[in-house]
Amino acid sequence: MIVERAYAHVYDPDPDAWPWTVPGVRQFLAEGLRFRAPVTFLVGENGSGKSTLVEAMAEGFGLDSYGGSADWKYATSRGRSVLGERVSFDAAPRGRRMVGSRAARKGFFLRAETALDALERESLDPDSRSHGEGFLAAFREKFTVPGLYVLDEPEAALSFASCLELLGHLDQLAKAGGQVVCATHSPLLTALPGADIVQLGEGGMERVRWADLELVDHWRRYLADPQAYLRHVLG
Repeated sequence: MIVERAYAHVYDPDPDAWPWTVPGVRQFLAEGLRFRAPVTFLVGENGSGKSTLVEAMAEGFGLDSYGGSADWKYATSRGRSVLGERVSFDAAPRGRRMVGSRAARKGFFLRAETALDALERESLDPDSRSHGEGFLAAFREKFTVPGLYVLDEPEAALSFASCLELLGHLDQLAKAGGQVVCATHSPLLTALPGADIVQLGEGGMERVRWADLELVDHWRRYLADPQAYLRHVLG
């Protein structure tokens, strides 16, 4: 792995101000997040803090918050977030040079909202591909060397088959010495064998087995009986 732990020191955060009001963020400030596997998934409902945390970790590692590789740090005018500018890492033995030297840093931040612009900036010509193919082009061409790869809901543009291809890329990247931190709503991605899954919610952060994830339970029950859910939302 590249990093063993992410943490942040924020002195006297306003308890009534975002993002400090989010339980998962408060726990991150108090304890940090220790990585137990080369691939870590953060899951939870919208507003649970998973995207806030992965963006902050990307920024803390020196990746542009807009998205892109380490070579494009702050290529946009967007500044670092209040949490991201405070994130630090404890390096794993093989990651000490990378964490300690910007010139040696390798990685990529892929966020769903800005992915196509970031890919164009990386000379991947997304206009010649569909949205999903553009995502997969990044995985094939940019996720190749050991480094820290941070993903925010990469499944947003992908079909079922494309998600399976992404899963294979993540597995190969981890086996080649890379490390992945991914915020996701996907029961398919989180099923990656050996991945560490951290669920965020009202209780903060907790490690959960794939079979016990709330999102897996909801998808399982919905597919078994859609009407059990639809009767609550359709007039």
